[in-house]
Amino acid sequence: MGPTASGDTDPAAVRAWARHLGRACDPTTLRRELAAGSLPTAAQAAAARAGDRTAVEVDGDALTHERLDAVAGRAAARLRGRGVARGDAVVLVAGTSLAFVVAYLAVLRLGATVVPLDPAQPVAARDRVAGLARARLVLDEPALRDLLEGAADEPDPVPVGDEPLPGDVAVLAFTSGTTDAPKGVPITHANLLASARAAMAAWRWADDDVLVHALPLFHQHGLGGLHMTLIAGTTARIASRFDPDRLLATGGTVLFAVPAIWARLVDHPRTGALRSLRLAVSGSAPLSAALSDRVAAAIGQVPLERYGLTESGLDVSNPYDGPRVAGTVGFPLPGIELRLGDQDEIQLRGPQVISGYLAGAAPEAFLPDGWFRTGDLGRLDDEGRLTIVGRLKELIITGGYNVVPREVEVVLEEQPGVVEVAVAGLPSERWGEEVTAFVVPGDQPPDEDALLTAAREQLVGYKVPKSVRFVDALPRNAMGKIVRTALGTQEHP
Repeated sequence: MGPTASGDTDPAAVRAWARHLGRACDPTTLRRELAAGSLPTAAQAAAARAGDRTAVEVDGDALTHERLDAVAGRAAARLRGRGVARGDAVVLVAGTSLAFVVAYLAVLRLGATVVPLDPAQPVAARDRVAGLARARLVLDEPALRDLLEGAADEPDPVPVGDEPLPGDVAVLAFTSGTTDAPKGVPITHANLLASARAAMAAWRWADDDVLVHALPLFHQHGLGGLHMTLIAGTTARIASRFDPDRLLATGGTVLFAVPAIWARLVDHPRTGALRSLRLAVSGSAPLSAALSDRVAAAIGQVPLERYGLTESGLDVSNPYDGPRVAGTVGFPLPGIELRLGDQDEIQLRGPQVISGYLAGAAPEAFLPDGWFRTGDLGRLDDEGRLTIVGRLKELIITGGYNVVPREVEVVLEEQPGVVEVAVAGLPSERWGEEVTAFVVPGDQPPDEDALLTAAREQLVGYKVPKSVRFVDALPRNAMGKIVRTALGTQEHP
């Protein structure tokens, strides 16, 4: 077993958590308090404190915390009238909207489970997930409108009851399936709260913070920001789709974005507007050191990279105070333990981490002592700072040697004329797999021989790409992650 790091023993993380609590506490107490309660209970407590402060604004439509709590309660009463009870699953297949937020909270207030789905996916895929989840109800856009029509004008509802417990499943998510078939991920209220509270402590979430993002709410990155807002009683301004002009015109103190969004923002003539941010966060996919440096020059701060998974929420983060090292994701958050297992696979343990997949899928990912095998490969430096180097299932085996794609990508990303790079192994009779680079060129395209020469100068021979393919764009999913199984299907521009 490789090195171990812990958010409980990292002095900066412990101090941040102590400030959040207003007192010091031991690791056992810390983990228990991170996971205490349920999301609706925490949101209702925040609503009582925040009152008429704007809670969520989506494309200009807004509800205060007090109003959101009331409307979600009315919607919950309506859902209960349609037969939804504690433990039932409700598929929520809709775009980002205020109606999505209301319905999401309404389902949770019943002690039921939300199954968030991308509305762009085929109906057959949606129906398959609904079957796997044994859904009581499917709420698509028309059903949402019907559910919420007139709800804002009804009198305050009677208490819904069936308050969820920390161990109840709040969200049944499905992994993106970029390297494997999607798996059902049952995320409890305790998991959601521990993830949000740990990040809020480490990132110094304040009462006057305004979160801005254009991330879909059917994905955990977008939902995570919503959870923090509801717990803290602060404000979130969310765009239903990414538009750089609109996003840059939205004032806020904290911005959540993925690298694909940062790449669009950094070249915008109004990027300087982001200099007023207290915190700029990047996640869901690797942020290259080159892009990180460009963002830092444009907005006056190094973007804070963090690491997390659907199965474990937010786990690792660059520090709020102190140096943020581009290309790394930092240190474990409070409550999280991290170690490197065989082949330097990242393993996690803590209250953020789920206890198993739906229907017992992939049991090998969960070790008897509570550690979760992430499938990601990492490296810890002497200070305990984590760098993600790739996925275990993305390893290229060429001529009997293992090649981590990210190691090759980092070298090629630094070369002139390269906008983006993805490396994959393509079938080869001679080598088993051939290391192949897929390059998105800039206005002045790089020369293939120059790229290969640079690779030979910095990499051992078997890691050097056998060929370079120039493409218009890399295949990505909704959150900007590269879909490596689709590489090799593109043509030269």
